[in-house]
Amino acid sequence: MTQAGAPAGAELPRETGPPRRILVVEDDRDLRQINAMLLHHAGYHVDTAVDGATGWSALQASRYDVLITDNNMPRVTGMELIKKLRAEEMPLSVILASGTAPTEELEQHPWLKLDAVLLKPYTAAAMLDSVKKVLREADGPATRSRVPEGLNL
Repeated sequence: MTQAGAPAGAELPRETGPPRRILVVEDDRDLRQINAMLLHHAGYHVDTAVDGATGWSALQASRYDVLITDNNMPRVTGMELIKKLRAEEMPLSVILASGTAPTEELEQHPWLKLDAVLLKPYTAAAMLDSVKKVLREADGPATRSRVPEGLNL
């Protein structure tokens, strides 16, 4: 597991408040580093894992708000990792970032509940938008703006 470093280059929108924790599980080293760097630069606390087995160890050791996982990985696949965390009832949003969506497996096991699917290749903007969306949905209406609808500020 590694924590992402700060990248050089263009400014990305940053989250406000305490940083949300994201675990990126990806066996492709370059993609893992790019995703971690982008998320870190956007204001998230990011840890990474090289495969599902290492990801499972990280999930047991720390609390995360979002898991972004590939599916086709050595030792433990992304779907196997998701099955483990759902069986343990870990309160965690899950984004599957993979070359193919395991549609049949998801239909057979609806309790796996993915919050988003990113099909490779995806853009940085698509990944960041997915993360923001699943975090907004996880926060629910209690943390949304309390400004009445129709009121312009």
